[in-house]
Amino acid sequence: MNRAALRADCANCFGLCCVALTFSRSADFPIDKDAGEPCRNLQEDFRCGIHQKLRPEGFQGCTVYDCFGAGQKISRLAGKSWREQPGQQMFEALPIMRQLHELLWYLADATERAEARSLHPQLRQASERIEQLTLQPDLTSVDLPGERAKVNELLLQTSKLVRGKQSKAKERRGADLFGAKLRGADLRFANLRGAYLIAADLRGADLRQADLIGADLRDTRVESADLTGALFLTQSQANAARGDSKTKLPPAVTRPPHWTP
Repeated sequence: MNRAALRADCANCFGLCCVALTFSRSADFPIDKDAGEPCRNLQEDFRCGIHQKLRPEGFQGCTVYDCFGAGQKISRLAGKSWREQPGQQMFEALPIMRQLHELLWYLADATERAEARSLHPQLRQASERIEQLTLQPDLTSVDLPGERAKVNELLLQTSKLVRGKQSKAKERRGADLFGAKLRGADLRFANLRGAYLIAADLRGADLRQADLIGADLRDTRVESADLTGALFLTQSQANAARGDSKTKLPPAVTRPPHWTP
């Protein structure tokens, strides 16, 4: 699948994330907002009234969130906005569609890997199956845990083919690396699946071909780090991290505008 369709396109969405999601007053949001309640900053044209100053206004969570293109797809399939028709079904569909599109993102990444060529037919078949699920009128009937389990097995195989056999030191799946001092570390081909890298110092680290699926990169310092070819890196992970103009990213991931020059 074309990964361009798996990127948020707010111009073609009915502002679903600004309504469907819950906000809790915290470091990420300055207000409490219930699911189904429009954000106070949502305008009549479904655009954000403070989009250019979300962080200064305390809405850091909005700059981290990425729907993987779920919002515009639901909007396109619905045809009419939640202001023109009951929107509950659209709001319920958003988190489910987002997870399905996330799986499509990972499958697209895996399919682009030459090292996983032997898996490409299975990866494409899985992608087609997930794509069909996204077109169902009622997404609440989708077995998300089951679909995740099927896709995850293929992604694990892809990771092994891309990374090859690594030393025990680079097998850090699910590791607690909160605030870890890893500046300039050689993490090439490392397994960091689901690792907690919150506020870790990875400045100048080499993360080429490292498996980062599910890794928590909130406030992770990646200035001057090399994430070229990093496996399964998502836009929301990059948005949550702290990088700069010297941080190297995979082509499919856009440099967040709030990163330092």
